[in-house]
Amino acid sequence: MKIARTPKELKEILKVNTGSVGFVPTMGALHHGHLSLIEESVRKNDITVVSIFVNPTQFLEGEDLDKYPSKFEADEKICSLAGVDVLFYPQVKDMYEDDEIKISAPNIRGCILEGYVRPGHFDGVLTVVMKLLNMVSPTKAYFGKKDAQQLALIMQMVKNFCMDVEIVALETIRESDGLAMSSRNVYLNKNERVEALKISKSLKVATKLVMQKKLTTELIKKEMFQTLEPLDIEYVAIVSRAFIPLNEVEIGNTIILVAAKLGSTRLIDNLWL
Repeated sequence: MKIARTPKELKEILKVNTGSVGFVPTMGALHHGHLSLIEESVRKNDITVVSIFVNPTQFLEGEDLDKYPSKFEADEKICSLAGVDVLFYPQVKDMYEDDEIKISAPNIRGCILEGYVRPGHFDGVLTVVMKLLNMVSPTKAYFGKKDAQQLALIMQMVKNFCMDVEIVALETIRESDGLAMSSRNVYLNKNERVEALKISKSLKVATKLVMQKKLTTELIKKEMFQTLEPLDIEYVAIVSRAFIPLNEVEIGNTIILVAAKLGSTRLIDNLWL
């Protein structure tokens, strides 16, 4: 496995490649969720590139940028064992200038839910993803469904800017007890870790209601809120794949999303129906 620490080094490594390129962008602190994306890329492409970059422009003031988990040596070993061909590990100075052209999230889908709670967050996400996609020029790029709104906006960006890459979405990977894997899970203390299970439990409640043909979204959200108590709930939303609010669940076109805080740790999860 080769390690590129600047965009120039990455370009030099990739210029000799003539086959398909799979790309997995990450912020490091790799877990089995990331590994599922990496393994799929390795299976489906001639070479796989993984990036590790904690992107400062997607963090709001007061968020956990300074304490975001950093485990480069462990991440490097995971990538090497998984068959990654190129690990891209740039620094902020190589990714951003002081006065740049900006990419903005769309006015509606970029400003609801995560975009409402974290204004400007998606501007930073879309900016860094576009930069990385342009640097790597992958055939396919792999993202998890846990960050559903981010995934939808990246797909829209690729479409709107006529970018020549296929975005591949893979299922959320969970712990054995149902908690969605996240690099932020390490922040949870013992009691918070137990309480966090109410998030995935609320999605199971929603699933049960849908299986019982109870499709009214207000009813489902009411039951979910009861399950989530007494967590600090930021939102429970039921939307279409285009992130339009729904009055009734539409099988094959619905995402149920939850965001809640446990102490200072913010977790998100969702269910695709």
